[in-house]
Amino acid sequence: MNQNLPKKASINRRQLLKGMSASLGLLALRGFEVQAAAPAYFTHGVASGDPLADRVILWTRLIPGSGEHGTINCQWQVAKDRAFKQIVSTGMTSTNSERDYTVKIDAAGLNPNSGYFYRFLSDGQLASPIGRTRTLPEGNIDQIRLGITSCSNYPQGYFNVYRHMAETDIDLVLHLGDYIYEYAEGVYSNKVATGQLGRKVEPTNEILSLEDYRMRYGLYRTDKDLQLVHGRHPFICVWDDHELANDSWKEGAENHSADEGDFGARMRSARQAYHEWMPIRTGAQGDQSAIFRSFKLGNLADLIMLDTRLHGRDQPLDYAKDLPMHSALFQLSASGEGSLISEEASAGVPADQLKRITMPFDFTSGTPTPVNDYATIKDLTAETLPQGWYYLPDSQSFKQQALVEPHRTILGADQEQWLDSQLQASSQRGAIWQVIGQQVLMGKLRLPVLTNEQLKIDQAEPYIREIMEMMQVLAPDQMPFNLDAWDGYAACRDRVFSSFAEHGTNPVVLAGDTHNAWAFNLAGSNGQAVGVEVGTPGVSSPGLETYLPTDPGELGKAIQDVSGELFAVDTARRGWSEMTLTPEAMTNQWHFVSTVLDRNYSVESSPIQYCKAGNKHFS
Repeated sequence: MNQNLPKKASINRRQLLKGMSASLGLLALRGFEVQAAAPAYFTHGVASGDPLADRVILWTRLIPGSGEHGTINCQWQVAKDRAFKQIVSTGMTSTNSERDYTVKIDAAGLNPNSGYFYRFLSDGQLASPIGRTRTLPEGNIDQIRLGITSCSNYPQGYFNVYRHMAETDIDLVLHLGDYIYEYAEGVYSNKVATGQLGRKVEPTNEILSLEDYRMRYGLYRTDKDLQLVHGRHPFICVWDDHELANDSWKEGAENHSADEGDFGARMRSARQAYHEWMPIRTGAQGDQSAIFRSFKLGNLADLIMLDTRLHGRDQPLDYAKDLPMHSALFQLSASGEGSLISEEASAGVPADQLKRITMPFDFTSGTPTPVNDYATIKDLTAETLPQGWYYLPDSQSFKQQALVEPHRTILGADQEQWLDSQLQASSQRGAIWQVIGQQVLMGKLRLPVLTNEQLKIDQAEPYIREIMEMMQVLAPDQMPFNLDAWDGYAACRDRVFSSFAEHGTNPVVLAGDTHNAWAFNLAGSNGQAVGVEVGTPGVSSPGLETYLPTDPGELGKAIQDVSGELFAVDTARRGWSEMTLTPEAMTNQWHFVSTVLDRNYSVESSPIQYCKAGNKHFS
């Protein structure tokens, strides 16, 4: 707070705060710091988003200076120049507490592929910060430059990545989700960031209600680097899970329990806050419902944004719950004894004469030996297994059944059909590139085969050590690295790859979620190249280096050795992806910041990944 304010302004501020605590409420400030009395306050900067060739969404937040709830009016202006001498679009609008005093308008009457300045005015005097935005192109263009980002966790550190994006000459920012995180104070945070840098969350509880979600967005949007990137570039956004609840799906979430209330009600609150605080074009229903939508980037590309998180996603598989153990089938005699019987031979045996028992393996000789004597194993449990005996996962059954279940979907049948129709329309209109913006990795990623020494397993926390040990058991069977990604929805991915093969000109899939950097050559079941994928690193959320103390270069190589589609990877740094599309090629380059725990940072850029139009793979 400015300590050099005139005395009168200081008194007015105290009076204002007293009034707000009794009426409008300090929470309505949403982290904004009042410095002097004024008729109104623009509390969280400006933003623009969802640009089209002739219009763009403009956003700000404006609260009454009186401290009393009510409707507040403001004017918006779009101009060709920063001095607003050449205004091309203007109008009046209003806001109130029902929309958390956010302002969103669809500024029309603009020219394609053009840069503009915009601002908001209250009472013709108080002005918001000035923002810059840009409309989408029409017709033939030489190139478009995209900034791709995700996973910005406030209590993990500074948003240096956003600052670097703001200072880079790009046309459009694609945010692929985890714009906020829903956790309570002290959960999934960095002690340096919270203790020394003061980056603590508000509210302090896990966010559940509409007020909670609004407060958390308000906190994030006080960040100067986030305000800067919003003020410099238009955004096109989709949510991932943390704008909702961790590992969410259409009917629930890992981070939602029965004592936290109705899941549907929580999602409605989350969607409404997203609708209010994000510069996204929405309907008149008052919350953000279906979020998948598409944009034309001239004749060069179609941008197809998907919801792989909430709209139609079936419950994710979980190794801990869904991975079956090796079992043996026994036929029971009249005396209650059991004899081993094959699956084929059991087909004609009455069900009441069959019993399936989890089969342990004896490791005492150094080689796992199955123990299938009925009398020995019929009453054993995981807690009563003899020393040196273990139950082992039946990876093959899991891969042949649960992983490929044909009806499982990450999109929902309607969104799958919509995606196919969008690809078909894109192909028919002759777009060179089809950019699919979505949340989770589509490329096939396998668990790496690593020794205890490579994993540095003795340095890991006990709960991480258990995960590592499970990894070592599953890795030789080439099991998926992450069942929450498309690897857990293989049949749905096969259907999408069929659409790519039939209608894809040059598909480019984008992903966030993992906090690390990935590049894949996507291939169908027959090995046919169907497109490429770029996974962007996170803004501040920690990556694999936090959980696996393995040398990052060694870890990356081990993952590439078992993941045939993986072209390039970085498992250790925060950053963003800069993608350039031209009629001839797509290039991608990652920009990594040296730290998120200091305002002073450097940037290191990766080698450029290159995909020639028509090749559908990196070269």
